[in-house]
Amino acid sequence: MKAVRIYRQGGPEVLQYEDVPDPEPGPDEVLIRLRAAALNHLDIWTRRGRPGQNIKFPLIVGSDGAGEVVQTGSRVRGVAVHEAVLVSPGLSCGHCEYCLSGRDNLCRSYNVLGTARDGTYAEYVVLPWQNVVPMPANLDFVSGASIPLVFTTAWHMLVGLAQVQPGQEVLVWGASSGVGSAAIQIAKLHGAVVYTTASSEAKAEKARELGADVVIDYTKEDVLGRVRELTDGRGVDIVFDHVGEATWNTSIRALTRGGRLVSCGSTTGTGGSIDIRYLFSNQIQILGSYMGSKAELLRVLDLVSAGKLRPVVHDVYPLAEAARAHATMEAGNFFGKLTLAI
Repeated sequence: MKAVRIYRQGGPEVLQYEDVPDPEPGPDEVLIRLRAAALNHLDIWTRRGRPGQNIKFPLIVGSDGAGEVVQTGSRVRGVAVHEAVLVSPGLSCGHCEYCLSGRDNLCRSYNVLGTARDGTYAEYVVLPWQNVVPMPANLDFVSGASIPLVFTTAWHMLVGLAQVQPGQEVLVWGASSGVGSAAIQIAKLHGAVVYTTASSEAKAEKARELGADVVIDYTKEDVLGRVRELTDGRGVDIVFDHVGEATWNTSIRALTRGGRLVSCGSTTGTGGSIDIRYLFSNQIQILGSYMGSKAELLRVLDLVSAGKLRPVVHDVYPLAEAARAHATMEAGNFFGKLTLAI
């Protein structure tokens, strides 16, 4: 089969499009003929390298995918050959207290496809049967591949952790990112007032189309000042942050008393500090989030099927041009998801 692998870490040029052996499913696994894969910032971090990361090279990168079931292992039940399916990217043991209680993203062995195990930048992928979910009938493969990681993450952050409620005010950083475009929709679905940030009027217009009430151009405006103006000095109930170091202090200061900062990423750096007195005197909650549970993904897919949530696809590249897609993502010249057609 054709696949995109890395043999070392570095820039987009380390992504190698080549022939690799077809994978074979074990008794509890499913072989999928992938038709599309979606890019995530996690793919960039895996390719570049990060502290504490343990990668066995060569590695096929990619966490999200959609395709058709080709073969099932002897112990697999409930998955049919030729069925259109999506990849659930979170890998867990399946039998610890967290997995059995539906909180599989807290499993001690939790990992994400395409980081410690070959991923979806390939014609075929083998997965545990628990990581294969039916694709909603109203989606094509490209749209389907664009959903799992970002929507599961955003749902877990806003609903599972921050417990967004009708009428609450939410600041979503980075409207144009995959996770940001998902968060806007989820917050609006729950009746929140959504403020978000973007770097151009074109991106701002797309954010408003998704339901954002106010878009702040962070290249021209003082985000903290605008949030305080919009909330009459009160601050927002929830800040949805996946940017990291560059936005950390503003995120803290933008919260109302008793507000919640929920964070899932650090694309601009891992540093961040807070005056502990400010934390306890204002009764702020800081919530760390990593992916979400399989149950949360299934809830998202129900809402996608009902037309209440939708993936936003910016562009589609051939699998052979994965390096060009990575360069586009790093440049920030997109809104929503970048995908690979396979």
